[in-house]
Amino acid sequence: MAKIRVGFGYDVHRLVEGRELWLGGIRLEHDRGLLGHSDADVLIHAVCDALLGAANMRDIGYHFPDTAGEYENIDSKVLLRKTVALLASKGYAVGNVDVTVCAERPKLNPHIPRMKQVLAAVMGVDEEDVSIKATTTERLGFTGREEGIAAYAVVLVERAALACEGGKPL
Repeated sequence: MAKIRVGFGYDVHRLVEGRELWLGGIRLEHDRGLLGHSDADVLIHAVCDALLGAANMRDIGYHFPDTAGEYENIDSKVLLRKTVALLASKGYAVGNVDVTVCAERPKLNPHIPRMKQVLAAVMGVDEEDVSIKATTTERLGFTGREEGIAAYAVVLVERAALACEGGKPL
């Protein structure tokens, strides 16, 4: 019997002028981008945190600190690929991912199919196993004032049961 675990992730970044907007692994046309040490892709960062949490492996900042020069301006797809490899090292595989992005602009719905395609390829899962939803906050809060973008992620990971004899792994 496979063991399953669930993880939750959250991330937020400030919108600023002079940066590209990367979300769900793709570049979107927008007048501002997200501020961060990496490309600041809040969607991918939330997924990474959820995956790491499900495997009880701390968080994205622990594994990829913003004080490390090697991660400066890094493509978050690289971080996601490394996160999936970390999970695999503990015997876990991605089951499914469900993400909600909170942003007033740009409108994300037209870009969701491409985001799903990119994330599924990076994680090595079927597109059917990646759900991305977009919502606004009805102009309330920092996302409503377009000061930043937030993302929430829930994931399921699976680990194959070890063969046992007398309650001990073989």
